[in-house]
Amino acid sequence: MAAVLDPAPAPALPGLRARFRDGKAALIEHFRGQRPTAPAAAQLIRGLARHVDVSLGQLWQHALMPKGAALVAVGGYGRGELFPYSDVDVLVLLPTAHGQDDAGPHDNDALRSTVSGFITACWDIGLEIGSSVRTVAECVAEAERDVTVQTALLEARFLCGSRRLFEDFRARHAAALDPAAFLRAKTLEMRQRHTKYEDTPYALEPNCKESPGGLRDLQVLIWVARAAGLGKTWSALAAQGLATPFEVKQLQRNEGLLKLIRARLHLVAGRREDRLVFDLQTAVAESFGYQATRERRASEALMHRYYWAAKAVTQLNLILMLGIEEQVGGTGGAPMRPINEKFLDRGGMLEVASDDLYEHDRHAILETFLTYQQSVGVRGFSARTLRALYNARGLMNAEFRRDPVNRRLFMQILMHPGGGQTHAFRLLNQTSVLGRYLWVFRRIVGQMQHDLFHVYTVDQHILMVLRNVRRFFIPEHAHEYPVCSQLAAQFERPWVLYVAALFHDVAKGRGGDHSELGAAEVRRFCRDHGIGREDTQLIEFLVKEHLTMSRIAQKEDLSDAEVIEAFAARVHDTRRLTALYLLTVADIRGTSPKVWNAWKGKLLEDLYRSTLRALGGERTNADAELEARKQEARNVLNLYSLPTGVEQPLWATLEISYFARLEAADIAWHARALYSHLKTRTPIVRARLSSIGEGLQVLVYAPDQPDLFARICGYFDTANFSILDAKIHTTTSGYALDTFQAISPQVDQRLDTSYRDLISLVEHQLAQAVASSAPLPEPNRGRLSRRVRSFPVTPRVLLRPDERGQRWLLSVSASDRSGLLYAIARVLARHRLNLQLAKVSTLGERVEDTFLIDGAPLQRNRQQLQIESELLDAIA
Repeated sequence: MAAVLDPAPAPALPGLRARFRDGKAALIEHFRGQRPTAPAAAQLIRGLARHVDVSLGQLWQHALMPKGAALVAVGGYGRGELFPYSDVDVLVLLPTAHGQDDAGPHDNDALRSTVSGFITACWDIGLEIGSSVRTVAECVAEAERDVTVQTALLEARFLCGSRRLFEDFRARHAAALDPAAFLRAKTLEMRQRHTKYEDTPYALEPNCKESPGGLRDLQVLIWVARAAGLGKTWSALAAQGLATPFEVKQLQRNEGLLKLIRARLHLVAGRREDRLVFDLQTAVAESFGYQATRERRASEALMHRYYWAAKAVTQLNLILMLGIEEQVGGTGGAPMRPINEKFLDRGGMLEVASDDLYEHDRHAILETFLTYQQSVGVRGFSARTLRALYNARGLMNAEFRRDPVNRRLFMQILMHPGGGQTHAFRLLNQTSVLGRYLWVFRRIVGQMQHDLFHVYTVDQHILMVLRNVRRFFIPEHAHEYPVCSQLAAQFERPWVLYVAALFHDVAKGRGGDHSELGAAEVRRFCRDHGIGREDTQLIEFLVKEHLTMSRIAQKEDLSDAEVIEAFAARVHDTRRLTALYLLTVADIRGTSPKVWNAWKGKLLEDLYRSTLRALGGERTNADAELEARKQEARNVLNLYSLPTGVEQPLWATLEISYFARLEAADIAWHARALYSHLKTRTPIVRARLSSIGEGLQVLVYAPDQPDLFARICGYFDTANFSILDAKIHTTTSGYALDTFQAISPQVDQRLDTSYRDLISLVEHQLAQAVASSAPLPEPNRGRLSRRVRSFPVTPRVLLRPDERGQRWLLSVSASDRSGLLYAIARVLARHRLNLQLAKVSTLGERVEDTFLIDGAPLQRNRQQLQIESELLDAIA
């Protein structure tokens, strides 16, 4: 312990403050000047802990604390580790009133005052401490009630004061600790923590301390091993047979990287920050020396390295936790049932018959996953199996990948008629076998997709799409996507879709068209694995065209027969169409929970059904189809007891495009709402729950005016609605008849009063907005999200004529923000452009909007350029 300082408070505290501040700054500055290595980070965090030890010892003397008390470091500080902005957790251990070593002030008020003075002095010199003040008995009682306290005390380290009191505390705490109960509590706590962080180490903004695969997962291993008396270090765990020398090396290496990242993150943030948030990822990456290239950002290089470490920690945590559980919880004695000569069922966990199975029989590596699929009641791998797989990674070389037996086994896993592909491939990826067998897959493990669309790394997205496809074939999930499940039930050889799902994004991040590159990769895979010509052609088509159906559904006019015929010619036959539809739905659903909505589902289903009809043979008779739609609308009107022919005055003012774009139910709704208002000068607004089961369908009928669409968009923006689709029609009598699909977070379709009140409000307020003649207000620029600020989308505007040169297709791509659609609508209104169709597609936090427009200014090059320029200014 350091020498006693001058007890006079005035000169002592300023000196201690300066000494603490300068010492910490020197340690940090030395770290900044070094290469970013794990040893440098270890030196920093240990150095900061020692520096705090000295400062606390001096303050303890300065505060004249009672001799019978003790100062104890707990938590992370108790481990002898401090990150630049971590809290300093200490326990002031007090003697009992009649303790054997209680010299000093016995009066409670005086004692409280002394302790309070010590804690205040800590804050005064710049120490951000988290303190607790307890007797030994109170510590034991609190630990029994709260496993968090029990964990913090487990790492207690003596700093100064009465060592006898500390040793008494440590002995009583150890005696009260139940290793089995502690293991159970920490396992449940870890599971809860993983759930909070979405059960994945691949989150876009992972917490390098708390997320799955973070430092906390390593600390849990040491805690439960320490509580069970199995050791306090990785080497000690190896001595107990819980870890191999290779695993110890991997644990140390990945722990070192995570600590280095956390230390750099603290310094870049200038505060305690354990999340690798978008705002800081690039700065942290540059502090490592990463530089952006044309292929990828500096942050992507850092995150790729982080994800590989987190994945390894996740694997090792599972292996060691299962091993500790076997020793502490007694599961090692679970009954074993032989499955075959290579594998056993140990209490529901698949176990290798011998530790060196894979060294003698490399084919058994893939057999492990096939056996898992085939064995009823087996729910996972034992620690012994996971360890054997982890240590067998070096065996999976080029020769292993070319082995015909392994290729046959891999196809058996894909084709297994009993299912289980979702879980088998998750385990294949989790154990790193998938990336070792499919080398092309290894390149995208942990690869970020900073497109504001995908929220998963490429490998996780692929496995999510595989899961989604697989669920179409499982009857228990038929309620999720009934149409997809119905089609899947009639689809032969579902494994074809599994292969396509596995390869559809496998070429991401290489530069170039990943669909084309992926098609080449899957063609090679099919050749190597003996897949027949017909199935190979289908799989290659699916990978190459996996974005096509989504693009057409969300950006083109599905009422245009030529659009449907061109797509039908592209897919060629119904099997290809069905396969592409199933893969497209699974793909969109696998990008982000925010991306899919019922409207996108309807667009895809409409495109599928229209194309199916076109593939039926002869060209559709458009006149007959429109007449059938009108008749269906009349039948709906008859249900409301309206006079025969009530629809004719309205229909006589509408062009064929109106009937081609709308469904019979919508046509009937319009006729019923408007038949008595055809010549009104007052805007008519009607709203109802959307037939797709999400949001509202809104009808606007009013005398046409150039800024009508802009006024409607302005209202929806102000009312916090998102427009998904707009169909714009102008009658021959000069009226606008527009239909909008809009969603609002305020609508709860389960509550009658919720949506009824909202519908009344929309009908009243939107009619007022349309009737207004006031100048259009400036659009609200809105706040950009952190993701958008960190990974902005380059605004793009593309204006091109359609194939007949009669209308123009306007495509807009930009970062999403409130007021964006209104800003675009104002530009169109300013140039008196007629809007016929609007498709608004929000992909996460990126928008891809498509508008069908016409107007005289589009025929002049100079005005075209001006329109495009103003649109870019509006969306920037």
